[in-house]
Amino acid sequence: MKNKFTFLALLPLIGLLIMSCQENSNPVDESILAQNAIQKTTLQKGGGFNEFGYNYGARLFNGSADGIDKQLDGKVWGDPYYANDHLVMKWNAEWDRGNAEGWSKPPYDAWENNEWNGQLKGGSGEIWHYKIVWIGGSGPNGQPLDNGGYRIWGQFEVIMSQGTFANEHFWDVHANPAGYGAFK
Repeated sequence: MKNKFTFLALLPLIGLLIMSCQENSNPVDESILAQNAIQKTTLQKGGGFNEFGYNYGARLFNGSADGIDKQLDGKVWGDPYYANDHLVMKWNAEWDRGNAEGWSKPPYDAWENNEWNGQLKGGSGEIWHYKIVWIGGSGPNGQPLDNGGYRIWGQFEVIMSQGTFANEHFWDVHANPAGYGAFK
């Protein structure tokens, strides 16, 4: 059975992408279906979203997790488990600057936000929300930090991680402070 740790294994891949079908009995979330319809209409009218769900001008991804790897193949990096989940990712201009510079000209006030919703037909059934900030330095993934967060991708920190799996709510990380801009 898949679990949160499988999802955490995908986190580095999600970040790297920004930086360079399992059925269940959960009901369909009508608001997500409406969002997808609006997104498709916007794309058809020449709006800012591409076919995968990215709007680089708005620094936003809004769509099926299947699109985050830029291949609409019913999988996320070869694994179908989370492909039908709805994902909203947001990042700021500093994230883009760091990405463009290869994170070689610090400091950066970069942040990213991931909101996963698998509570829809064909979804994983899981819901997760992550806040990630640039902190510099280097260290191993998962290294606990003094403020309650943990290191990921070498020079980034997960400052908030919470969600549901098997109808149980988990707070994995709630750093102090847990807001963007607090790490300058």
